[in-house]
Amino acid sequence: MTKSIVISGPPAVGKTTVAKGLATEFNLTYLSGGDILKEMAKEHGFNAIGDDWWDTENGMKFLSQRENNSEFDKKVDDKLIELFNKGGTVITSYTLPWLVNNGIKIWLAGSHDSSSKRMQGRDNMTSLEAYEITKIRYDKNRELYRKLYNFDFGNDISVFDKIIDTDNLNATQVIHIAKETVRELL
Repeated sequence: MTKSIVISGPPAVGKTTVAKGLATEFNLTYLSGGDILKEMAKEHGFNAIGDDWWDTENGMKFLSQRENNSEFDKKVDDKLIELFNKGGTVITSYTLPWLVNNGIKIWLAGSHDSSSKRMQGRDNMTSLEAYEITKIRYDKNRELYRKLYNFDFGNDISVFDKIIDTDNLNATQVIHIAKETVRELL
């Protein structure tokens, strides 16, 4: 069985880009924890379409609902654990690294300013909007996971095999470092 890989980090740090690069390089299946969560949002009447949906007013409203109902996150995480343990996947997830004991775990670190700039360019918004949205998403998710699982998202990175500081690196450079890490750990 091929090990699974999980990529985690703050919002807009490049998780999807790196995960898709690793999936292609190592012939693994790419999965997004966020996409599975969006499917649940659709089941609850949200129009959860597009990669940038999380950054919309509806996406933020769903985040607020998740704060009051942890069942959304628990169901997604149970599914992600099951898929991760089967092997052969690259998954982006905020929580999975703290919930599994196997596989390869990579944390993409980056400053809030850097994430805001990525989001601003990616989602065509002002720098102030991007800064506020990334800050709210990070802070709310951090609090949600502290309550739900009792880990400190973003501060407790001891569970990771590799931490890659994405500031001052382009996507190609980050993917290269991630590929070399996976080669070493496989």
